[in-house]
Amino acid sequence: MTWRDTIIKAGAYLKAKAVPDAQVAAELLAARLLKTGRGTLAAHLEKEVPEKWLEAMRRGMARLANGEPVQYVIGEWDFRHLTLKCDRRALIPRPETEELVTRVLEHLNRSPFPAPNPPFIVDIGTGTGAIILSIAQEFKGDAAFLGTDVSEDAIALAQENAGKCGLADRVKFAVADGLDDFDEPECVDVIVSNPPYIESAVCDTLDPRVRDYEPRIALDGGVTGLDFYDRYLGDALNVLTPGGAVFFEIGDGQGEALAKLMADYGFGDVKIEKDLAGHDRYASGVLW
Repeated sequence: MTWRDTIIKAGAYLKAKAVPDAQVAAELLAARLLKTGRGTLAAHLEKEVPEKWLEAMRRGMARLANGEPVQYVIGEWDFRHLTLKCDRRALIPRPETEELVTRVLEHLNRSPFPAPNPPFIVDIGTGTGAIILSIAQEFKGDAAFLGTDVSEDAIALAQENAGKCGLADRVKFAVADGLDDFDEPECVDVIVSNPPYIESAVCDTLDPRVRDYEPRIALDGGVTGLDFYDRYLGDALNVLTPGGAVFFEIGDGQGEALAKLMADYGFGDVKIEKDLAGHDRYASGVLW
């Protein structure tokens, strides 16, 4: 059987099992086995598929049919310019979060950080490390980068990704609960976070591919969904330098509440920005 036949049959099977984007999922499985990109599959379509790889395709299809996200099945996912290891230890990196990185980079590139004081950027709840690793890769100036997470498993995954991306010497990671371990005042220039922001009652109603596979600790933002913003903003008052900034990913419909919360904590230049779908998605502010 050729790869073309295998992919067509796999796509039909996955579609019958109501797997989202079934044909794309089938192509991603094949590309992973071939160690190539989905866009370069055409070069392999007429080749015969070894039996051991047919078995591997069947195993992957079974996992997808049982509801496991394709990102976990293939074990990696692209985020901006990086290919990251991706498994159940952390939330799956999503396209919307790529734009959060863009906003941080724009801030860093327009803000003066005179020597010998390069900026210190902290990513709270780093998960796979996607945010802080991307910032570190794309920001060309001197800087210090730290990703923290309360989950030891997530930090282990983020460290693996730092090594995979050649950034282990540039980015450090630590197990920490928010900003609790920061003792020195006014030491951080930028705080960035994609915290849990889904209301607790809503978490149980999520798509099973999210609810049953992605870590609940990375999703549940408390009764109102705002628990972590409230906490991080309060802590930021102590650790941010004058002119330091915070950047958050937020849930749709949370913009007005976040803007008020940030203003109440004394942040200026508060911005609530929408994603490409027109939903509230990003909040930022500066502490003067």
